[in-house]
Amino acid sequence: MSVVVRRASRDVDRRWPAPITVAVLAVGAFAAPLGMDTQSARPVEIAVVVHPSAPLASLSLANLRRIFLGEQQFWGDHTRITLLIHAPGTPERDAALRLVYQMNEADFRRYWIAKIFRAEVAVGPKIVYSTGMARLLVATVPGAIALLPANQVDASMRVLPIDGRRPGEDGYPLR
Repeated sequence: MSVVVRRASRDVDRRWPAPITVAVLAVGAFAAPLGMDTQSARPVEIAVVVHPSAPLASLSLANLRRIFLGEQQFWGDHTRITLLIHAPGTPERDAALRLVYQMNEADFRRYWIAKIFRAEVAVGPKIVYSTGMARLLVATVPGAIALLPANQVDASMRVLPIDGRRPGEDGYPLR
């Protein structure tokens, strides 16, 4: 396939693949798989983090799934739960889809479109575009909950144990 680019006084013939495309493909070939720690090639553990005022101490994996599926929309103190999920194509989103939602991207989109259309929820999850943005929102929005790489958690949020285990412990389910 060739593309002819017109310039003011001459035609330039560009052939596929362009050098920049080859460079991008080469970089992608050596990147770590999604959800992997690039330093040690181990799966990254995902921490469940909430706003510090969230009225719970831990969750079961089943309850975490119910929350992220929008089946539970309020905390025990009647604060609305604000779901924060990373943008498509990020390791955090892929981990959430695989470990919590147990869906692929297309199923996830269909699920939330249908749930909103049927008026089962007022709004779907809020999309965050970086871990820093997720940390800021969890720290400042009462009722916020997010899934973050365990090594990115800071003191401005609270990590919830899942099934009685914290990230880093044997048997932790979100890795």
